[in-house]
Amino acid sequence: MKRHKVIYNGGEGEIVEKKSRFIATVRAVESEEEAVAFIDEMKKKYWNATHNCSAYVLGLNNEVMRCSDDGEPAQTAGRPMLDVLIGSEVRNVCVVVTRYFGGTLLGTGGLVRAYSKAVQEGLANCDIIEKIPAERIEIECDYTLIGKLQYLTATDGITVLDTVYTDKVVMTIMVPLEDTERIINKITEAVNAKAGITKTGQMYYALLGKEVLLL
Repeated sequence: MKRHKVIYNGGEGEIVEKKSRFIATVRAVESEEEAVAFIDEMKKKYWNATHNCSAYVLGLNNEVMRCSDDGEPAQTAGRPMLDVLIGSEVRNVCVVVTRYFGGTLLGTGGLVRAYSKAVQEGLANCDIIEKIPAERIEIECDYTLIGKLQYLTATDGITVLDTVYTDKVVMTIMVPLEDTERIINKITEAVNAKAGITKTGQMYYALLGKEVLLL
């Protein structure tokens, strides 16, 4: 597990170059099948467009990268679009740029700039989040210690996922993976080692503004 950016909410962006319209539609995808289905969807939606060029990247290390010029001169659309996606460091994303020809040729340099700019505009209108690896930790203790735990989680900005009150108190928290040992040591010290602390699994979370998203 490692930190990486993904699309939380897809978006659209549009630019006009010499009367040609370039409409970029960006969406999160988890597989090549999803990417191909999305590209087909956009081609049906914009069936009367001059071109529907596409690019997508899949995998934490961009293991799969594909692009299509869809009839534009080679290397003037799909590849520049792919380069923007790679540069944005967003993973598992697909973009389709729809072009309505305006009657004036842009030349190869003009096409590269237009398709690149359209993708940038599309990404700018998306909600992009960073998925952060986290450890889920369960703390079991007596009622006398819950005050210390609540104070520690509040002052340290630790996310509390759940608290169950029975004959004991069981609090489940989530901490960034790299902070796991530091937080466990801090909790152990705060309660004088009188709590049971168990790692119960790893997960991802993200921040959207001040909201914590569990992924």
